[in-house]
Amino acid sequence: MGFWANRKAKQAYKHAMYDYEQEYADWKRDIEIFTKIQAAFDLAVKGEDAVENLTVQKAGEIVLWRGQGQFHETGKTAGHYEGSSQGVSIPIVAGIRYRVGAMRGTFVSGNEIQVYKEVGDVVLTTDRLMFNGMMNTKEWDFSKWNGAATSSDENDYIFHVSNRQKTSGILFQGQDGREFNRFLAQALNAAEGGIAVVKPGVAKVLKELAEDEPKKPVLELPSA
Repeated sequence: MGFWANRKAKQAYKHAMYDYEQEYADWKRDIEIFTKIQAAFDLAVKGEDAVENLTVQKAGEIVLWRGQGQFHETGKTAGHYEGSSQGVSIPIVAGIRYRVGAMRGTFVSGNEIQVYKEVGDVVLTTDRLMFNGMMNTKEWDFSKWNGAATSSDENDYIFHVSNRQKTSGILFQGQDGREFNRFLAQALNAAEGGIAVVKPGVAKVLKELAEDEPKKPVLELPSA
């Protein structure tokens, strides 16, 4: 009985350690990200960009974050006909015939999907979000912002703005999506309430994170 109880306890500990390691990595990463956000807004208050960039900025606009992402926008899959075809076959030369056909049926347009395109520069400022690629450029202005959606891993985003009927977005790789997520939230806060309102909020988040460090599980074996 003791052997099986110990084995069960060790398996539970192993699962708890796995969860702890994931939670600790996210916690540590968030501290790094919010420290970076704090530094970016310290510069923003002085009117300075946080990163080097080639963006043509509007008056008073400050660049907060820059990264790489893949642009995507609403498109359609190929359409097709549903129905039957008919036609006649016309002889041209010996053994070769040319078919003249006609399609009878209904054309069904393709389904709307997000079509993934090129990878390029993603620039986040106090006023807008921009994608700059070789073939595509896009701007999402915060003054027309209706909202956004993200995947569960925080890497794929769709943005909604009032001046466009079709949605578009950006796919990030690795940990960039998590960092972008938190920078975007603070950029939106700055656009709504001003740059100065962000710093106290970020300081509060860092304080709460420091107090909320994940606790490492302890292996407790059943007594004999």
